[in-house]
Amino acid sequence: MYFFRKKDPNRPTSFNLKVMHIINAIAISMFLLGIIYKLIYWFILKK
Repeated sequence: MYFFRKKDPNRPTSFNLKVMHIINAIAISMFLLGIIYKLIYWFILKK
């Protein structure tokens, strides 16, 4: 499977790939923070 392969040391590192991973991590964290905020609003702050 692709996920369990070792990293190829001969493969050059790409700046675009690093930026894509950073943006993806930011998007996932913002999505999770939004869901947590909505859950807190619905169950705790709603009167």
